Amino acid sequence: MKHLIEQSRNRVAVQVNSAATILYWNIGKRIREEVLKGQRAEYGKRVLSELGKELTATFGRGWGEQQLRHCVRCAEVFSDERILYTLCTELSWSHIRQLMFIDDKLKRDFYIEMCRMEHWSVR
Repeated sequence: MKHLIEQSRNRVAVQVNSAATILYWNIGKRIREEVLKGQRAEYGKRVLSELGKELTATFGRGWGEQQLRHCVRCAEVFSDERILYTLCTELSWSHIRQLMFIDDKLKRDFYIEMCRMEHWSVR
């Protein structure tokens, strides 16, 4: 019975993490395509700051400018949603958030595979 409960909890945690990661990716994609339209620098900084304030007022903590930057970066690095979906069933958003800032694609792919195969913690 304990094993069944633990398995079920683990499946729920994976589903929640996957849904959250896909949400962040969709938000990042939408910001890139519809709000920033390829522009960055000062304009992007102001837009993300204002959007972060608005989302935080509506949904509470966790939607500030930095989180929105992470969402945008996620959409930039993982341009194919299907690849990200497969990845987020095995790695947490915390893993993905750390790995997406590795600029060298070969290195990033290597560490992604190591995290998946070796079940590395975020640390």
